[in-house]
Amino acid sequence: MKRIAIPVKTRYWKPGDDYISIIKSSIIDKVEDGDTIVLSEKAISVAKGRLIDESKIKPSLLAKFIASFWMRYAWGYILARLCRLKTKNVHRLRNYPVKEGASHKQLALIYTGFLQTLRNWSEGGIDVSNIPLTYACLPLDDPYGEAIKIQAEIQNIAKKLRVMIVDTDMTYSWRNLHITPRPKPIKGILSIGGFMTYVIGRALKLKHRATPLAISSNINLNEALDIAQLAHRARGSGAGRTAWDMAKRFGTSLTSVTWEMLDEVDHYPIVIVRSLNQ
Repeated sequence: MKRIAIPVKTRYWKPGDDYISIIKSSIIDKVEDGDTIVLSEKAISVAKGRLIDESKIKPSLLAKFIASFWMRYAWGYILARLCRLKTKNVHRLRNYPVKEGASHKQLALIYTGFLQTLRNWSEGGIDVSNIPLTYACLPLDDPYGEAIKIQAEIQNIAKKLRVMIVDTDMTYSWRNLHITPRPKPIKGILSIGGFMTYVIGRALKLKHRATPLAISSNINLNEALDIAQLAHRARGSGAGRTAWDMAKRFGTSLTSVTWEMLDEVDHYPIVIVRSLNQ
């Protein structure tokens, strides 16, 4: 099936923003009957205020060990190569920030568990890219509930609009098996193994697509994955794919990116995906 993706530019969503009103006003003159409205989970999470200030977190000995040894040596010298990471990311892992990283890993231990904390980044959906200062963004508690709520608000704009909420964390596919390290994907995708799912998927070069977390109506699983990936490519990475990329873009440290800096960047939290066969 042929599809096109139409990224919709908005300002950077901040805590307390009425994101549903922003979605409605942004798509009202762009959607057609049967379109899928693909939304960034992180943008919604930020607007809902799901931010944690990591500078206020006291790391445990385990978190300090993970930041100082596991990240720098296990990831920096073994797992990064196994996962075929780019040279710049290998270097970043070998120089993983111990102080800030320990607080981040403690947050991951609290909210996502041990196996997720052993990820190199995006632990259990926790995200620090395109997030300012020392904040981290937690994933949505109920992405399906959010999708249904948003769909109810926009259903009168056009006929049969469908809402999908996605995360950039990848789902890896082999034939009819779909696995992801990301918790709470849509039905049919297995969330198992924490960091090991990521390692296996990358090492074996399995087909990878962005992960749909919720869809407001029934849809074929492979179709959902294709739509999520198409939207992911169209959306871009905002200020950067990682916290390192973001800091490099603004010429500052990992924890010195401000709200004002993020306001300067083009953001596309909404992507309209349209089937050309409908």
